[in-house]
Amino acid sequence: MPAGGAYERELLHVFSGTRRGVDAVTKSCTTEERLRMRTVIEAPFLAVRAPGSGSEGTGDLLVLRGDACFPIEVKSTSTPKLYLSGRTMEQHEALRSTGERTGVMPLYAQRLKGVRGDSWRLFRVHTTHITGPMAALASRVPTLPLTSSGRPHLDWERGMPLNRFLHLISTASVVRDERTTSTHAPAGSGMERGGTIDLLTSLLRARTP
Repeated sequence: MPAGGAYERELLHVFSGTRRGVDAVTKSCTTEERLRMRTVIEAPFLAVRAPGSGSEGTGDLLVLRGDACFPIEVKSTSTPKLYLSGRTMEQHEALRSTGERTGVMPLYAQRLKGVRGDSWRLFRVHTTHITGPMAALASRVPTLPLTSSGRPHLDWERGMPLNRFLHLISTASVVRDERTTSTHAPAGSGMERGGTIDLLTSLLRARTP
């Protein structure tokens, strides 16, 4: 399996909340990082590998749960910064288009090779149309930084650590579950307009113009 595919699978197992997957990425983490990462075990996602190698607005992974849906583009780098151009910029624009069209929050997950601890950082693709519970989360997740010429790029040192992201969204989910006995989606959420399966189908069929 190519290295990129191995990292996609690594992240897939983490979002799926498998103990083996979480333990594998936290071997060199601090106790605090490990505890944060393990919160996803209690609030796991359905995570699937998307078709099209991330070139059609779906990213490499589709990660969803009753309260959230993220197309995620996975990048592994040996240096902190990755500049987008050509095909990688097309991937970014396709993700941005998907976010604007569907109201989901597209993400980049950058894995920096050769570092101890949490080696993953998350960035949000800047969009103006995030709906449902994700609207509140969006303000906490950093967008891709811009170069001096205004082009988005990845800078590992400026991203949100995966353990913090998972703790933030997983504990928020637990709080919501404890505060409601209803099984219906919140009013105004994207889940109310067609359901999780419809949204997943829409993303899998997404195509760039």
